[in-house]
Amino acid sequence: MDMTGEQDAERRYRAVSSRDARFDGQFFFAVTSTGIFCRPSCPARTPARQNIRYFASAAAASRAGFRACRRCLPETVPGPPTDPAQVAGRALRLIDDGYVDRHSVPRLAAELGYTPRHLGRILETAYGASALDLARVRRAQLARELLLGTRLRSADIAYAAGFGSIRQFNDTIRAVFDLTPTQLRERAHRSATRTRGENPDPLVDPNGGGPAGLRLQVDLPLRPPYDAPGIMDFLEHRAIAGVEAIDRSADRLRYSRTLLLPGGPGAIRVEFARASATPGHWRAAAELELPRLADLGPATARIRRLFDLDADAPAIDAALGRGPLAAQVVARPGIRIPGAVDPMEITARAIVGQQISVAAAAGHLSRLTTVLGEPYTGGFPELSAYFPSAAALTGGLPEAVPGHPDPDRPLRLPARPINTLRRLACALSTGALPTEGRAPDQLRDELLAHSGIGEWTTEYIVMRLTGDPDAWPAGDLHLRGIDPRGFAPWRSYAALHIWQRAAPGPGRSPRRSAPSKKDE
Repeated sequence: MDMTGEQDAERRYRAVSSRDARFDGQFFFAVTSTGIFCRPSCPARTPARQNIRYFASAAAASRAGFRACRRCLPETVPGPPTDPAQVAGRALRLIDDGYVDRHSVPRLAAELGYTPRHLGRILETAYGASALDLARVRRAQLARELLLGTRLRSADIAYAAGFGSIRQFNDTIRAVFDLTPTQLRERAHRSATRTRGENPDPLVDPNGGGPAGLRLQVDLPLRPPYDAPGIMDFLEHRAIAGVEAIDRSADRLRYSRTLLLPGGPGAIRVEFARASATPGHWRAAAELELPRLADLGPATARIRRLFDLDADAPAIDAALGRGPLAAQVVARPGIRIPGAVDPMEITARAIVGQQISVAAAAGHLSRLTTVLGEPYTGGFPELSAYFPSAAALTGGLPEAVPGHPDPDRPLRLPARPINTLRRLACALSTGALPTEGRAPDQLRDELLAHSGIGEWTTEYIVMRLTGDPDAWPAGDLHLRGIDPRGFAPWRSYAALHIWQRAAPGPGRSPRRSAPSKKDE
């Protein structure tokens, strides 16, 4: 979609002229005299106004025949903020997770509840590109990561990135980057040798480490400001022993965890390092253990959702900074919603966390993992287990009888939450409770239909699983008595600010942040 509104064009040209990085990923501009498209912060000389066209996505610019700039690498910027309440946002999340490569566009449309033609119209309106165009640029970016970072053969990279043939791979790389795969790799090798010396390979040897023998490193572009200490505090307080581990210093934060990918079990280690002394300026990278190369895309997409790397932080801070949270926003700019990598895990966290402290919930979940989780034997020594799957919980968690506690059962909780968790695990394992592609309101209705699921639990699951920016866990200990209407449409971020303000310092467990019995 060529964006030509007069007022929008003027605003975008000012952003391009000032090289404003806050707009990176929100739009792209192409230069008709050179045939190249760039991100707004591109350091090249600002082109004449009459030579610029604006696009909503890199895929739209690529489809219009423009090539990616080799200086600013526009295809590597953080993705556009996706609204899970909108069909286009949910579709883009699934495309980034590799859904089209694993299935098809008609299957994607059916998952979202639309016909392929209508989904195409929705994506054209939102991003100026079709599902295939968006998937094509995603494949090109994955291929670029592997060409630049491994010594794998081009043929292996082509199929790992999701291309249907070597010819399609070559044609796409040439169209997007104006280079052949061999030229792209050679240019990157020369550049890396100049900047990193004798060992230019930024990735771990793909033939060593991990249960599947494949370890890679990738950069994770993010849009500043970013509250890395805040999201790390949140995850650390709730860490499940063996599944997650946090290591931190003043200028470096590291989070590791196991996770299940489409190709099998894997693990990640994400590291944030200070980019400058300016508050909220961090850079991020990840080391990945993958069961297969094709899981690089889904793994990076899930990391981005877990750390909310594509959020429009300036817009969120501007909105929340005008109200009662102004001081908190100034002190901790760039707050993010901690996401989820597994529907079963986040459901268990919400149910077990009802009416008990955060530390107690983490302890219960750690014991549950020890009993029912599969062991991890990869190369990250801080990890030891995978969180139990929905099928493992269904088969290994016995039904609890009220008034008859069993000290040997995997989850030492009252009968009601145990039986609720069993029912939800069964629904997730059989597909009776689908989560992929669900709108927040649709998932809310489906969760509330289950006995033992109240408003707090539903909102918490929806917030973290879908990334809904406007969820509000009413009844929460720290949110009671607060009118959330002034925080819309960013109520999730407002709730996180309030939780952050109520929490103690790093490494110490916060008090209960869950509903009382009467609220659930």
